[in-house]
Amino acid sequence: MVNLTIDHQKVSVKEGTTIMEAAASINIPIPKLCYLKGINEISACRVCVVEVEGKDRLVTSCNNVVDEGMVIYTNSPKVRRNRRQTVEMILSQHDVQCATCVRGGNCSLQTIANDLNIVENPYKKELVLQEWNQKYPLIRDANKCIKCMRCIQVCDKIQGMNIWDVTGTGSRTTIGVSGNRDIQAADCALCGQCITHCPTGALRERDDTDLLYRALEDEDKIVAAQIAPAVRAAWGETLGLSKEEASVEKIVDALRRMGVDYVFDTTFSADLTIMEEGTEFVKRYTEGDLDEYPMFTSCCPGWVRFMKSQYPYMTGRLSTAKSPQQMFGAVMKTAFAEHLGVDSNRIFTLSIMPCLAKKAEREMPLYYKEYAGNDIDCVLTTRELDRMIKADHIDPKTLKEAEFDHPFMEGTGAGVIFGATGGVMEAALRSAYYLITGENPDADAFKEIRGVKEKGWTEARLDIAGNEIRIAVASGLQNTRDLMEAIRKKEVKYHFVEIMACPGGCSGGGGQPIHDGCELAAERGKNLYFLDKNAEIRFSHENPDIQRLYEDFFETPNSPKAHQLLHVEHIR
Repeated sequence: MVNLTIDHQKVSVKEGTTIMEAAASINIPIPKLCYLKGINEISACRVCVVEVEGKDRLVTSCNNVVDEGMVIYTNSPKVRRNRRQTVEMILSQHDVQCATCVRGGNCSLQTIANDLNIVENPYKKELVLQEWNQKYPLIRDANKCIKCMRCIQVCDKIQGMNIWDVTGTGSRTTIGVSGNRDIQAADCALCGQCITHCPTGALRERDDTDLLYRALEDEDKIVAAQIAPAVRAAWGETLGLSKEEASVEKIVDALRRMGVDYVFDTTFSADLTIMEEGTEFVKRYTEGDLDEYPMFTSCCPGWVRFMKSQYPYMTGRLSTAKSPQQMFGAVMKTAFAEHLGVDSNRIFTLSIMPCLAKKAEREMPLYYKEYAGNDIDCVLTTRELDRMIKADHIDPKTLKEAEFDHPFMEGTGAGVIFGATGGVMEAALRSAYYLITGENPDADAFKEIRGVKEKGWTEARLDIAGNEIRIAVASGLQNTRDLMEAIRKKEVKYHFVEIMACPGGCSGGGGQPIHDGCELAAERGKNLYFLDKNAEIRFSHENPDIQRLYEDFFETPNSPKAHQLLHVEHIR
């Protein structure tokens, strides 16, 4: 243990503790902009400096460890002057358009500037002109970038994609796409982790709320919305609702108040995905197609983008089943349109997703009879949903629990856990077991694959009716790359592999609410497993609305009609 004094308070901490951590242990917060524990500890912003007795220069607290007998002042006059000057210089290259910034009120720079009582800036404003494709799902504003390097470190260390890099020199140093590429030419997976780890509004999703508003204003359009499983675990965080208050049924009420005509739960189409993907797995397994290389899940578009750009020769190992989002759209434009007795073109499909890559995935074409268009017409992130609730002057505390619409009202616990890493695999195995044996397993029989792992991937060997099935689950693209290399080199052998691009799965998706410095994927995932545990139906194949949909429209899983509408040929 090391004994020291911080702001006149005695403290004893373990050897190797940073000054910032030691101060936090006695509830003394030290402001920071660039620091992310274990990811970005480079003291680039210089906002976390403190004064150490006996040293002439100020010391960064994020990456300097404590010494015995240290006397530290975290907010001395010298520190305050230096910190204020540093933030003023950062603001001189910042556009300070807080009123029109998506991070207004949730921006670390704004908070620190307000705390330092900076009401005017003595430094000359110097902004830059940097072109960016505003139609791309990921938007970067160079004049909101504070050069903290977080996006670079997260993309390199956690996702292993190396999309971002430092460009320019001196005062013109900034962040850009590596290799002097345009973002659309880069191999970005659109996981959005750079956005959720950015302390300002320099990175954000493309805002598509106006697209929805125009559809709501069109009297000829019938707006049918779906709510992804992971959204229910996070949407209330920025609206002042506890996880007990923020039920998915209240989102239904909010969307109806906005004018949405029909609201469905993506857990329904997740169950549909399991029926198609599970049937496909059993077929490929029994036919020996998985003896050498596994079948990979295909419901995460970030992972699919990664596969096609990094391992294109393995693209054929992806399940041909569309994601739940796309299956929902296909059902809406066909079976639901027939149910309503309206032309398919009148159906406007809306997705509320925790994901950025879903905005790109919605471009997937759909052809059916005379209809040619897209499965999905508009994708909004959880953050965009929250902004719309505020824009429509809906008080979250007044929301009531409302039922989903018929005829696709029912969802199962298996569909809910799609939002957590390992959830797709577990849901698929529950139904695959039934398809092979004709009996249901214990609903929690495969829980060993649950949870967020710090490194690597989870693997298991399962015995189903005397058949050994080897499975693996990974989340985060660096972990995925490690797993893919092991599979490529035949160091490991699996039959079925689930991949989620975002660490922790969709719960930690790039479209989820941002809490600077906090990783909430695991906590949100636990909430989804709690909902599964308490669900009336926990097996996708027991969903009565799914059964009815097959009886009335698709006939059987993997039927020719199901293949036409619910499957896709993955092109490299």
